[in-house]
Amino acid sequence: MHRILSSIIILSSFLITFSGNIRHVISTNSSEQPVIDVSPFIRIYKDGRVERLLDTLVVPPSFDPKTNVESKDTLYSPEHHLYVRLYLPKATHQNQKLPLLVYFHGGAFLIGNASNPAIHGFLNLLVSEAKIIAVSVDYRLAPEHPVPAAYNDSWTALKWVASHVNRKGPEDWLNRHADFQRVFLCGDSAGANIAHQMALKHGHHQEKLEGVNTFRGMILCHPYFWGNHSIPGETKLYESNRAWGALLWKVACPSSSGVDDPWMNPAKDPNLGGLGSTRVQVFVSEKDYLRERGWYYGQKLRESGWSGDMEVVEYKGEGHVFHLANLTSKHSVDLRHRIVSFINH
Repeated sequence: MHRILSSIIILSSFLITFSGNIRHVISTNSSEQPVIDVSPFIRIYKDGRVERLLDTLVVPPSFDPKTNVESKDTLYSPEHHLYVRLYLPKATHQNQKLPLLVYFHGGAFLIGNASNPAIHGFLNLLVSEAKIIAVSVDYRLAPEHPVPAAYNDSWTALKWVASHVNRKGPEDWLNRHADFQRVFLCGDSAGANIAHQMALKHGHHQEKLEGVNTFRGMILCHPYFWGNHSIPGETKLYESNRAWGALLWKVACPSSSGVDDPWMNPAKDPNLGGLGSTRVQVFVSEKDYLRERGWYYGQKLRESGWSGDMEVVEYKGEGHVFHLANLTSKHSVDLRHRIVSFINH
C-alpha cells in the first residue's frame, strides 16, 4: 500500500505537466474519486485502491475437446503465489518431445493474467495446430508491483522451466515432452516487450538458463514499445498518443526516466545486437498506434549487428491484438498459421 501511495504522489506531479486530451483525474477531496484514471486499463484511488477495468475474467484449466488439448496450472514461485498454465496435446505419446513455447500475456504491465479466456483459447488452438507444449506465465502487475517486477517474475518462470532440462524438474509434462533444443518465446503487447527482454538477458548471459544455449525463435505480436520522439511514418498517430503512451509507462514504472528507457525503447539499448534468439517474427497491424514501433524494432535489430533471421508481417485493416479478439477471423487464422510455420521451420 505504501508503494502505491508513493507512486500516486510521483504520478500526480507527472500528470500536471501534461495538457490536452489525456484521460485522467487528479482529486484530493475524496477517496471515492480516482487520483489517476488511465481508462480503459485501471483507476487508482486516493486510498491506494486499484480498480482494473479490462481483462479481469479468468477461466480454469481444462481439457478442450475442440482442440484435444489439455491444460493445468502449477506454481513456479510459491513466494509470490505465481503460476504457469501448461498446455499439451492429449494425443502426445508417452516420451514424445515437442517444441516448447513460453508465452507472456499483454496488458501494459497493468492488467491481464495467464488465465484470460482469449489467451486460453488462442493457446489451445496454437498448441493443437503447431503440435507443441506451451507454458503461459502469470506475473505480478503494476502499480502494486512496478516494473521490473514483471521482468523479474518472467525470468524466474524461465529458470523454473529450464530446471526440467535433465528431466528432474517438478512438472512431469515438461520432464517428458519439452524439447529444450527448440525453445520459443512469444507474447502479445507488453508480453512481447517481456519476451524481448528475456531474450536480451539470455543473450548477454546476465544469468544462465541451464541447458538452453539460445532460443530457437521469438514471436512478438504487436509489441509494446514507445519513445520520446516520433519516428518516420508515425508523426500524426504518434502525436495524438504521445502523452498517453508516456502516462501508461509512468504508471507501470514510476522510477523510470521515461519512454526512452531501453525497457520501452529498444533502439536506445546499446546491447540490442546481443539478442539471444536466432530468429524473430514480428506482427503489426495497420490500425494499431504501435504499428510503426514494430517496424522500427525490426529495422534497429537488423542495424544492431544481430545476425539472425527477421520477418515483420503487417495485417491491413486490423487493430491491436486483433488475433485474440476474434480467434476465427481470416487474419487470426493466418497469423496462427504463420506462427506454426515459424516454429516448425
